[in-house]
Amino acid sequence: MHSYRAAFSPTAAIALFALCAPAGAANFTADDLVRLERISEPAASPDGRYVTYTVRETDIEADRGRTDLWLMDIDAPKTAPRPLTTHRENDSSAAWSHDGGHVYFLSTRSGSSQVWRIAANGGEAQVVTQLPVDVNNFALSADGSHLAVSLDVYPDCADLVCTVNRLRDQTDQKTRGMLFDRLFVRHWDAWDDGRQSHLFVLPMQNGIALGTPIDVSATLDADVPSKPFGDASEYNFAPDSKSIVFTARIKGKTEAWSTNFDLYEVSVAGGAARNLTADNAAWDTQPLFSADGAWLAWRAMQRPGFEADRFRVVLLNRKTGERRVLTDAWDRSIDAIAFARDGKSLYATTDHLGQHPLWSLDLKTGKPTQLTTLGHVDSFSVGKSEVIYALAHLQSPAELFAVKTTGAIRQLTHLNATTLAGKSLVAPEQFNFVGANNETVYAHIVKPANFDANKKYPLAFFVHGGPQVSYGNAWSFRWNPQTYAGAGYAFIAIDFHGSPGYGQKFTDSISGDWGGKPLVDLQKGLAAALQKYPWLDADRICALGASYGGYMMNWIAGTWPEPFKCIVNHAGIFDNRFMMYSTEELWFDEWEHGGAHFQVPENYERQNPVTHVAKWRVPMLVIAGQKDYRVPYSQSIAAFTALQRRGIPSRLLLYPSENHWVLKPSNSLQWHREVERWLKEHLH
Repeated sequence: MHSYRAAFSPTAAIALFALCAPAGAANFTADDLVRLERISEPAASPDGRYVTYTVRETDIEADRGRTDLWLMDIDAPKTAPRPLTTHRENDSSAAWSHDGGHVYFLSTRSGSSQVWRIAANGGEAQVVTQLPVDVNNFALSADGSHLAVSLDVYPDCADLVCTVNRLRDQTDQKTRGMLFDRLFVRHWDAWDDGRQSHLFVLPMQNGIALGTPIDVSATLDADVPSKPFGDASEYNFAPDSKSIVFTARIKGKTEAWSTNFDLYEVSVAGGAARNLTADNAAWDTQPLFSADGAWLAWRAMQRPGFEADRFRVVLLNRKTGERRVLTDAWDRSIDAIAFARDGKSLYATTDHLGQHPLWSLDLKTGKPTQLTTLGHVDSFSVGKSEVIYALAHLQSPAELFAVKTTGAIRQLTHLNATTLAGKSLVAPEQFNFVGANNETVYAHIVKPANFDANKKYPLAFFVHGGPQVSYGNAWSFRWNPQTYAGAGYAFIAIDFHGSPGYGQKFTDSISGDWGGKPLVDLQKGLAAALQKYPWLDADRICALGASYGGYMMNWIAGTWPEPFKCIVNHAGIFDNRFMMYSTEELWFDEWEHGGAHFQVPENYERQNPVTHVAKWRVPMLVIAGQKDYRVPYSQSIAAFTALQRRGIPSRLLLYPSENHWVLKPSNSLQWHREVERWLKEHLH
């Protein structure tokens, strides 16, 4: 094992939150995690007085989550929020009518997903669409005259009835063979059945959709919005309600290795869509109009094929046609944007030094002003004088807050306060050290519950996936350090080279070097932590990781096994070569390895875990979902086969119904139990 000398700045260790557990508090468990309510999708009313939001509760008996809409009067903080919907089915995705009188939302209460509305002052919900297929997402025009909906349809069908009939015929037919002429054949967790997500527009009368929906994306061979995670942020009506701008990537034969998403504008009456960003072969998305229609803003990348390139904000002057990049001088990648009510600034979120704050961007200069500091802003909505946002951190799931441009912040909700009042939630600490290339690397540590500095504690050493994501100061319902702290373990997560929030050069540095600089960061970070925190037991460490983190589990098993008594490998890449031919989004592997495998086979062979199996010796728990088409479960089967053939203590946990993530409450509980059992077997 290599030895390293850790270096810390005088202010490297920062106590992030000072929430104290009450005396006699119970340790936090996976069962507590699964049962927590989850808040999301804040939407401020036109007058800024009210905010709606979605609350998800977990029905353990039914083994699923269930969502309702809530309403809060933010001008009357002593008035308790009230449920706007209470149906046993799911209600979500609230959007206000232009006059503030009604809230529109998606609901499955009719047996399919349709748009509904309810008066803001209460009453019975009213159906807005009664389409024969499910509505995936929707948007209202500024004046309420039109409704846009995304529907999955067969692109050669002339109407929705054709799609319904074809689906019925496919269900009834005896043959089950699937034919494909191009990629994708499957994406994320679903096989391609020939349907595309198309954008339709319907006229509205008295708040209800009428007439035949017009397919405004019919002329394009594309999904609108994109699959699998595209939503209503990928399309927007112009303020005059005469046209709509949307994001689309042309499928053709290259969809699986292209990131060329463009913005298209089309009349609400349909017709040919005009490409607004044909000059950029990289990613353009999230079109957003200023209220007066003077500006169209969007997020854009510059390098085709690179999904982790820096998103910049681009502004188009709708009158002159002039474009400019607002954030070109700011070395942060923009995650979400929204115009201020006065149109003089934009609000945005970014990763930033292990946090995910909200910023205000001056529309003239692009100068960023940080509005929040610690924690992760999940989503936000611009009110009249405040921005309402959902904020989570390592010690708390998301709650709603409001911030003024002056910086004054107030908390609006305390959704899980009662549930968590009797639980011991440990305050995280952020530290940094000198990592690869002699550059500063950041990490978070969470101590065990009921910490005693005179004792030695085992360590759960976590490696995040992505790899170009940050495991920062955010709450997770999968890899949550509080469940490890509650079980008596310390938890460390390092934002190694490749993580965003530290400049694009830092993010770029992992490409072509998966097993290089990140491994050095992990080695130096562990050495630094053991030096700084003498209560960590260097003889009781288990490494855990998923996706790219799972790749790293396979990689360290053959290149750096010495510190670890066990490994937990969820959906890890075992063989770089076969991964490129079996995953779905080929652009990712081709960028990361400098081309396709048949073009640069040596790049896939370099730092390939399969070539080091002969040196494996650490006991490993391998986990996978059979509906994971991102890192197909055959990679996990191969790793388990290698472990068994080598005679190394190992266990395989396979979920037939799960994808890249384990989402069902019962499966999540089992996942946590098995991971904890593995750690207990090897660290105690």
